[in-house]
Amino acid sequence: MILFVEPSAGPLVELRMDLSSEQMAELRELAGSRDVPADVALRARIVLWSGEGRRRKDIAELAGVAPLTVDRCKARYAERGLAGLEEKRRGGPRTQVPPQVRARVIALTRMSPPAESGLSHWSTRTLAGHLKRREGISVSWHYVARVWREENLKPHRSGTFKISKDPAFAEKVADVVGLYLAPPGGAVVLSIDEKTQVQALDRTQPVLPVTFAATEKRTHDYVRHGTTNLFAALNVTTGEVLGECEPNRNGAT
Repeated sequence: MILFVEPSAGPLVELRMDLSSEQMAELRELAGSRDVPADVALRARIVLWSGEGRRRKDIAELAGVAPLTVDRCKARYAERGLAGLEEKRRGGPRTQVPPQVRARVIALTRMSPPAESGLSHWSTRTLAGHLKRREGISVSWHYVARVWREENLKPHRSGTFKISKDPAFAEKVADVVGLYLAPPGGAVVLSIDEKTQVQALDRTQPVLPVTFAATEKRTHDYVRHGTTNLFAALNVTTGEVLGECEPNRNGAT
């Protein structure tokens, strides 16, 4: 049980606490725990010292706090128990930019700039300026850059591709894709690839096998054995890989 006593003498009103043995044990465990923040453990020690009959002045000196803080800790413990020693939750930070604006930045980034702008791709400043002029959305280019980093957007980088010059390229693509999408009944579909003039290399020492908590290791130097021609086929139904190396003109295999 917790008792509050107001002494008649002295200019300050000091609160004394009478704690049960169970409460004292809980406070000792909390004060010595490594799983709680340091400020919570300090409040537990303040209440514990008060329960031991120490004066507020002495407790304040031991804890390195003001006497008013000692009274506040005891009052919070008297009102809410151990929960009163925890830090009060503060409100979360105010959302400065609505989620709709973030979604608009992402959507515009993934689109090409308007033709009249003469831009090949967006920059953080041009996108922020476009949002302010055209849509009345005021954001800084720093915010646009942060969104790009978080979403891993890189509009300044463009992918490249090259279409084969084979006149029958379209027909071959349709045939290959058609075999995968709708293979004819009773047919065997093989995915064949070739790699000619492959360099046949051999390490000067055997490759060390992979062991627990260690990666495969190999020497940095190697011996060249010429080149070879590799042909491989994949049976898409069974997953079997058929491979064969053919000798080149120098006789290397």
